[in-house]
Amino acid sequence: MTCLLLGAMPLLAIDAADTRLVFDPGLSANHVAFSYDNDLWIASNQGGGARRLTSHEGFERVPRFSPDGEWVAFSGEYDGNVDVYLVPVAGGAPRRLTWHPGADVVQGFTPDGSAVLFLSGRTVHTNRYVQLFTVPVTGGFPSRLPIPNGMRASYKQDGSKIAYIPVSEAHQQWKNYRGGRTARIWLYDTGDHSVDEIPQPSGRSNDTDPMWIGDRVFFRSDRNGEFNLFSYDPSDRSVRQWTEFEDFPVLDADRESAAAGGRIVFEQGGYLHLLDTESGAHQRLRLAVPADLKEMRPRFASGRRFIRQAGLSPSGSRAVFEFRGEIVTLPAKKGDLRNITKSAATHERAPAWSPDGKSIAYFSDASGEYELHVAAQDGRGEPRAFELDGAGFYRKLKWSPDGAYLSYVDNSLSLYLLEVESGATTLVGTEPHYGPERADTMHHSWSPDSMWLAYTLQSSSYIQTVYLFSLADGASHPVTDGLSEVSEPAFDASGKYLYFFGSTDAGPVKQWFAMSNADMQLSRSLYLAV
Repeated sequence: MTCLLLGAMPLLAIDAADTRLVFDPGLSANHVAFSYDNDLWIASNQGGGARRLTSHEGFERVPRFSPDGEWVAFSGEYDGNVDVYLVPVAGGAPRRLTWHPGADVVQGFTPDGSAVLFLSGRTVHTNRYVQLFTVPVTGGFPSRLPIPNGMRASYKQDGSKIAYIPVSEAHQQWKNYRGGRTARIWLYDTGDHSVDEIPQPSGRSNDTDPMWIGDRVFFRSDRNGEFNLFSYDPSDRSVRQWTEFEDFPVLDADRESAAAGGRIVFEQGGYLHLLDTESGAHQRLRLAVPADLKEMRPRFASGRRFIRQAGLSPSGSRAVFEFRGEIVTLPAKKGDLRNITKSAATHERAPAWSPDGKSIAYFSDASGEYELHVAAQDGRGEPRAFELDGAGFYRKLKWSPDGAYLSYVDNSLSLYLLEVESGATTLVGTEPHYGPERADTMHHSWSPDSMWLAYTLQSSSYIQTVYLFSLADGASHPVTDGLSEVSEPAFDASGKYLYFFGSTDAGPVKQWFAMSNADMQLSRSLYLAV
């Protein structure tokens, strides 16, 4: 199976004179380095044209300048693993400094420039924590700092203190997080090993990316809503806000590496900004990044490894596949390959063949947001598009046997019904807790007469319950008691029995259980309705 990927339209949207989506900035007295297209680039810290500093197929991230501005330390995966590398500002072959099979992530340089500060989990027994190390720029064995665990670290220019956060950041996954992993900044004294903490408001906040400038610590914080730049003065324990962005957060900040530097570079809204910490003024840098963006050029891609989801036609004579964002059908024995969507610039997902064999439903982002499309199985004509209620990233699309309804799950782990004729949607149920996709245990199945939808929901204690949703009265009825694990409900061909994976008093077993009126003590009216 082969597909031509057309990248011309996205390329037209890239401004080569004022490039967006640059990130991970580092700052020196004369230069700014940053990541773009998985490579490192360097430019004047006043903006303008950028030149490529690295060109490996793997990613290179977190560029940090040496105090003299002559070297850039970064984390790269040149040999399939994330390690610390050093490259001259003028360019050249990167020098590898660490060799551990775990990830080594650059934080900066020691104040005298003799070593690179990085974080690693090489000596901890759990992946919950990482620790801080230094490695000489000339090479050698790394040394661990006398700090139990920490990350996002920055030396004070005289080497007397280190600012860092002690635990990993949960706000990277959950915006406005205020739980036990709320990020806080500790100030470690390298002389007497004492620790102070930047004070937080009563409602707590995520404080991160500490940067010493003189006797003050600058940092990113969401204490007033969106992430902005703040500073802390240890002499009077005062906190000052320096930026007031409300549309996009301030990200990936770094301060000028020279001891006399008083500027900070940061990413906001996909652009880099430069803040003068004396005047408080900041300006957006206009960077011209002449990347060839090889991943966006038109090319052919083939191979079964690109197939994501599949389904059969009702007759079994053809199969439908999601292949690199296209919806295609193949014959079981003889016939032609059909590309139903032919839309290389958009992404189509989760195809489902209608019971009458005439249509294929799928999700498409052709409008800019995911919608449900229903197209003729032969690819002729324009598909019918349905705007959907829900949180996007829809999946688990299923037709009712009579073809009148489609059921699907969204990114909030909610189950919906869509009436094909009217386009009206109905919320059937929502999981009480949100989690990663691997925790998504919501399953649903139609009864043969299309009058019932069986599905599972977890309780607040993560025990699944089987429900039956009635299209007649629009109500859900619990089938199991929620005291034992159940999953994957399915009706038999007659519609009289509902099967599911479950457990008995002897413990979990992989066995199908038949649910009848006697077995599960269903109400008589519900059993007869099924």
